[in-house]
Amino acid sequence: MTSPVTRMPVAVIGAGAIGRMHLERLLSHPDVAPAAVADPAPASRDYAASIGVPWFADYRELLERTPLGAVIVATPNHTHAEVGIACIERRLPVLMEKPVTDTVAQGRLLCEAAAAANVPLMVGHQRRHNPILRSARALLADGVVGRPVSVTAMATWLKPDSYFEPAWRRQAGGGPVLINLIHDIDLLRFLIGEVESVQAMTSNAVRGYEVEDTAAVLMRFACGALATLSVSDTTVAPWNWDLAAGEAAHYAQLDVNSHYISGTEGSLTLPRLDVWRYGKERGWHEPLTHSRTPVHRADPYVEQMRHLRAVAEGRETPVCSGPDGLRTLEAALAVQEAARSQRPVSV
Repeated sequence: MTSPVTRMPVAVIGAGAIGRMHLERLLSHPDVAPAAVADPAPASRDYAASIGVPWFADYRELLERTPLGAVIVATPNHTHAEVGIACIERRLPVLMEKPVTDTVAQGRLLCEAAAAANVPLMVGHQRRHNPILRSARALLADGVVGRPVSVTAMATWLKPDSYFEPAWRRQAGGGPVLINLIHDIDLLRFLIGEVESVQAMTSNAVRGYEVEDTAAVLMRFACGALATLSVSDTTVAPWNWDLAAGEAAHYAQLDVNSHYISGTEGSLTLPRLDVWRYGKERGWHEPLTHSRTPVHRADPYVEQMRHLRAVAEGRETPVCSGPDGLRTLEAALAVQEAARSQRPVSV
């Protein structure tokens, strides 16, 4: 008989909303199990007790006292480098929540530490694990749209007033560019390739907080394609990946698209995977054919847990490595710089 696989013990440092999302997956995953939680908040201590997982106020004590196979870091962005390097020094593979850090300089320090120690560093851009996105990448690689020319991406929805009770969400860096749009930038990098330059405008006209509530972005990709991205967390609208793709149960899935990729041979929508192409004759007076690729829905966070163990054990390479996540951060920070300077910014 084949012996059952022992679940790999994984610690979660930071038990906010995303940390708890990871813990929920760890509790029921066949490959990994929650070994401990580190977060100084009393509410996190109570949460850890409710799920039967050891709690530490200080992540350093957790690392010293807990046998681990890997660590998930879901702390505030400005602490990512410090916490990640502490894990790497103990030769623990790290899944770092996005963004990889809050600055490019800190990101480089973290990536260099991981490379020097030969310890895997992964970044939590979970959409890359979604079967919809993987099917889209395969369709683009097969030439379904030909050469990508034009991309439109929308990330528009309404965050409730209660979301902004923590002060950091009303301050620079806590807005939809680095919290939300960074996912769409990574999605497009995964599908289209590297970002070459950025132009942008931001606005805080609705709420009046220090942080932006809306941004309009123009990107040029190395392949020559141009993309327009619209993000706002103050609009009543369904056009965003979270509502359209149905990745998480706490969002009601809607039958809409949020991303449109047009090329020399056809067009592709996401997440519905609609393909539009010509038949024999080409030109704007000719009829277009329409097809759709059905994809089974799957939780990308669950697949990310499986991948975490496979990377930690050396059986797979990271779908989003530290340096890869750093390039996405550079593009997102370029959006902010372009908005401040009102000039194009090279990435």
